[in-house]
Amino acid sequence: MSWWGKLAGGAFGFLLGGPLGAMLGAALGHQFDKGLKGIKRLEADGDLTERTQAAFFTASFAVMGYVAKADGRVSEAEIARARHVMDQMQLDGAQREAAIKLFNAGKAPEFDLAGAIEQFRVECHRRINLVRFFLEIQIMTALADGELHAGERAALLDIASRLGISRRYFENLLNIAAGFDPSGAAGAGSQPKGPKLDEAYKLLGVSRDAGDDEIKRAYRRLMNQHHPDKLVARGMPEEMVALANKKSQEIRQAYDLVRASRKQDKAA
Repeated sequence: MSWWGKLAGGAFGFLLGGPLGAMLGAALGHQFDKGLKGIKRLEADGDLTERTQAAFFTASFAVMGYVAKADGRVSEAEIARARHVMDQMQLDGAQREAAIKLFNAGKAPEFDLAGAIEQFRVECHRRINLVRFFLEIQIMTALADGELHAGERAALLDIASRLGISRRYFENLLNIAAGFDPSGAAGAGSQPKGPKLDEAYKLLGVSRDAGDDEIKRAYRRLMNQHHPDKLVARGMPEEMVALANKKSQEIRQAYDLVRASRKQDKAA
């Protein structure tokens, strides 16, 4: 039985407690113990991976709402992005309703960002790739309307800092989260130059002067960080596999474009 099945079926015997447990309980209409201090650990009663999945789901949509509100208003694009994430996850009716309630909870003035992020960080058990992907989802939400507003950037930097992610790496995640669409990168028989190639290098986190081996290492590192099976094993909800698959595809397409460009340069 999945983490959601256990939760919905009343067999979720390893409640999160803390702010995430309170929000999840409210979203589901369950009377989770809101008075728990910190995180209630009941390792013997459940799979910690499933527990992490519950924390990831809860924090993802709640913080998504917080980030969407960070520029002073929640735009239609940001709402559409949240719905798009739900669509990609193929949430059923109850899951979608819970996700919407969590998103709205994150928009509320009383939302405890510090408590939610701290609990999420602890629940991830230092699984850094999981933490990075969580932040990527938040960045993608902020970029939904085509730009990163000052308030959103400040909120994301605050979240990154609380998660132990450096400002420098945050800038790398901005390039990764921005995505890559290879369409129109090059016409038939033409070299893959121009803006699309620049985007490909940025996503891979390397410069045009980088050697082939460095580029290959960067590509393999990113693919390993976004491998869906590995992320699920570390605690990403299985419902988010489609998001990881899409990002892996973008990384692969960027790498293919860079390789094609270099191959044509050498042949010229």
